[in-house]
Amino acid sequence: MPEAKVPNEERLFSLVLALLSSEAGLTKSEILSTVQGYRQRFVHSGDNGNLERQFERDKDDVRELGVPLETIESPEQAGNNHNLRYRIPRADYELPDDISFSAEESTLLGLASMVWREGSLSEESRRAIVKLRSLGIATAEPVLSYAPQVRVREESFEPLRAALDKRVLVNFEYLKPGEQDSTQRTVAPLALVQHQGRWHLYAKNPSTDQFKTFLLRRIVNPVRPSKKTFDYATDDAAARALAELEEVWQTNLAVLRAEPGTDAATRLCKRRGASTTTSGELQLHFTDLNILADDLASFGPEVVVISPAELRSAVIERLTRTVADHG
Repeated sequence: MPEAKVPNEERLFSLVLALLSSEAGLTKSEILSTVQGYRQRFVHSGDNGNLERQFERDKDDVRELGVPLETIESPEQAGNNHNLRYRIPRADYELPDDISFSAEESTLLGLASMVWREGSLSEESRRAIVKLRSLGIATAEPVLSYAPQVRVREESFEPLRAALDKRVLVNFEYLKPGEQDSTQRTVAPLALVQHQGRWHLYAKNPSTDQFKTFLLRRIVNPVRPSKKTFDYATDDAAARALAELEEVWQTNLAVLRAEPGTDAATRLCKRRGASTTTSGELQLHFTDLNILADDLASFGPEVVVISPAELRSAVIERLTRTVADHG
């Protein structure tokens, strides 16, 4: 009997756990053969091309979340990609030593941790740790207990996936950035894809025959499946959706200044595709201007946006609104 499919967020979580657990890092083969979400599909001495491509996308998603995933090249075999090792340095991932919590803050953190099961590693995570050690790889269990119970996918994910499987049209309310009122959409769901750590629906409008990509977090009401079926091809829909999103990501470029030594500088510099100019400015590619504006505004005075002007205005608007809300 085949094993149940591992949810994407659990696979990403397991990847972070494994890379935190090995100081020396892990090779791609070690990751694919031992980590939850990969090992179920790993073929020993077989073709793992699709799985390797999944790992490459997962690396980008992890970095987009601000996790400092490093690639280490073997000094003895420079240029040999088969011997690259991957790790997450604990010193860059954990809280600085000069940060402490009051009794009240510790209590709140304790309450928050209750959404994680039992305050310890899950059985799957323990099994992966044991298997890594059996291969002679030194590991250390992270201080925090990583056993996720909170589902990070949007509520619309499961009904959309079910509708996709049944090939039926769906209805939902969608709120576009900058608009106050949502609009109803009726579409044929063709693929659900994750890009830069966020879920998107690739769909076709049956009345116009146009293809659209929707960010799931902007679906503002329960998805309503209809009884009307569709016969559009879905075989390469996911690949088309990811290619279009990647093209948008490559085209959009933000230039900003991050205060050196701050949390913003540390996290933003680790994002996929981040680069620094000769004048010290940080360049970031992005898919969605409003999501990036939300992220940058959360850093407060640690970040100043230089361009594009629309992004700068969006960040200022968010900061101004925050000041007004707390005034």
